[in-house]
Amino acid sequence: MTPPTVDPENRDPDEVAPTDTYRPMDPVWVHRGGVWCAGVVEAASKLAATVTYRPTHSVGTGVDTLTARYVLARFDADPVLDRVAARGSGPGVLRMRPIGQIGPIGQIPPDLAGGMTLAG
Repeated sequence: MTPPTVDPENRDPDEVAPTDTYRPMDPVWVHRGGVWCAGVVEAASKLAATVTYRPTHSVGTGVDTLTARYVLARFDADPVLDRVAARGSGPGVLRMRPIGQIGPIGQIPPDLAGGMTLAG
């Protein structure tokens, strides 16, 4: 997975997608700390997008709200952020769920559980 090389300050405004074109769980790149980091949209409005992202130089994830200039669509899967699949509607349809939406340890969201329970 190769991050973009464009400087967000030098992006052509006509090529910057408005933040309200992004939807929750869309894979994106975010520019934080001088580098592009893989992220997943949590929420978006006309003014900004809230994104969970994986910082390049640290462990874990971060959450930040960014304007359009600092967000870019991502087409490669990220092994950390995009690794949990949930069943979509229709046979064989999968959608990716950001790792932050799994829930507290020991709890399985109903849409992922499919009748399963955890043994205590």
